[in-house]
Amino acid sequence: MVLLAAAVCTKAGKAIVSRQFVEMTRPRVEGLLAAFPKLMNTGKQHTFVETDSVRYVYQPLEKLYMLLITTKNSNILEDLETLRLFSRVIPEYCRVLEESEISEHCFDLIFAFDEIVALGYRENVNLAQIRTFTEMDSHEEKVFRAVRETQEREAKAEMRRKAKELQQARRDAERSGKKVPAFGGFGNAGMIGVSSGSIITDTIVEPEKPKVTAAVVRPSGPSKALKLGAKGKEVDNFVDKLKSEGETIMPSSGKRSSEVSKALPPPANVESVHLRVEEKISLTCGRDGGIQNMELLGMVTLRVTDDKSGRIRLIINNNDNKGLQLQTHPNVDKKLFTTESVIGLKNPEKSFPLNNDVGVLKWRLQTTDEALIPLTINCWPSESVSGCDVNIEYELQEESLELNDVVISIPVPSGVGAPVIGDLDGEYKHDSRRNLLEWSLPVIDINNKTGSLEFSVAGQPNDFFPINVSFVSKRNYCDIQVTKATHVDGDVPIRFSSETSFVVEKYEIL
Repeated sequence: MVLLAAAVCTKAGKAIVSRQFVEMTRPRVEGLLAAFPKLMNTGKQHTFVETDSVRYVYQPLEKLYMLLITTKNSNILEDLETLRLFSRVIPEYCRVLEESEISEHCFDLIFAFDEIVALGYRENVNLAQIRTFTEMDSHEEKVFRAVRETQEREAKAEMRRKAKELQQARRDAERSGKKVPAFGGFGNAGMIGVSSGSIITDTIVEPEKPKVTAAVVRPSGPSKALKLGAKGKEVDNFVDKLKSEGETIMPSSGKRSSEVSKALPPPANVESVHLRVEEKISLTCGRDGGIQNMELLGMVTLRVTDDKSGRIRLIINNNDNKGLQLQTHPNVDKKLFTTESVIGLKNPEKSFPLNNDVGVLKWRLQTTDEALIPLTINCWPSESVSGCDVNIEYELQEESLELNDVVISIPVPSGVGAPVIGDLDGEYKHDSRRNLLEWSLPVIDINNKTGSLEFSVAGQPNDFFPINVSFVSKRNYCDIQVTKATHVDGDVPIRFSSETSFVVEKYEIL
């Protein structure tokens, strides 16, 4: 089979997207596409037409055509199979089959076309593999982004520290009656992170003049109004000035809100000592069994809001037998934790930071042991006369867990209608736009540790992968809990509140 070009065109032969797999000039491609509508015969049911030099194999897509141009000596059966794969790729990127939508996602389609055909010959790939290849998920990129975010956070912290130093120097100068020093000028290094500083809400007016001036007037002193955007001016200093004058400032944090806060509601009663035990899992399994990768990350985060409760120790109950790697914060007494499972500062005279979330203990589990999978998913698609009969079942292996809001997302072929549901535990929803069948279960625990779903739909076994799973839980996977909080002096118990969450970062069956 030699495939010359693949194109999505209108019924008039106008090319919207065209990808050539051999050397062809643009006039040659446009001429072949323009000749296509004239060669079609509406009285026949064939989906191909031939000329002296090429063969057109096509499939209608509402008001458009998916068109393959091949040589005449190519295998027509392989051509038709390739055409079906091309036609199924398009709805993956375009919600509606219209000219504007095709044009908007033209590069996504071209990248997908290149995964199907290379140098005119069909690659042995299916729809799930094409989706994986085009996503181009890169571990190196994730590491790079994490390093860059860390550098940005350090730069912001340094900027805030220097801004506070300048503000303190200004206040000292005002008290002593000396001339107030200028704000800005610790060179280029002082401007690191200015673009991602704080956002001032309802305190700045923007006149038509190119210079932006503050609407807030100093209550005393003859100094000039502060100007934003001036060369050498430190933005955080201006923000601190507004704070000192009683203005409302909304900080702009670069951190996204955690998945846990979106998934689980915050606790109703929060004490002055509050603990969060958070875990997230990333798991990839094969459809025939076996773990490709399973990684679980956990952390205990402490927040103290009362300075009287700053000098405390936390008693940890670690009943885990899965082989975790534990790590404490550098300021935590590691020897005390190793011998007595107690978290306390190296210097007992110091207090934990107030009104800040401090990670005091974290752990990591990486394994390929199938016995440690919390929730197993088994998918059995079998071909039938009308398409495929699919049977999916789940089993909760970690019986101590209670999983809430479980959603198992199964891809289904596009353009074949809704699947016919047979036996079902829970509820289902067919998302025709995303071509997904979502199987929802409110709770999975020891009382309903197994369940199944059966459905039938036109397609092939590979069409129903990868399967994705999401859930939340108020119980953690690794049996690590904070059982008690005491004051450093006298081991007096302190009231504390806690919340536990176990969420999914990635849970995929390929």
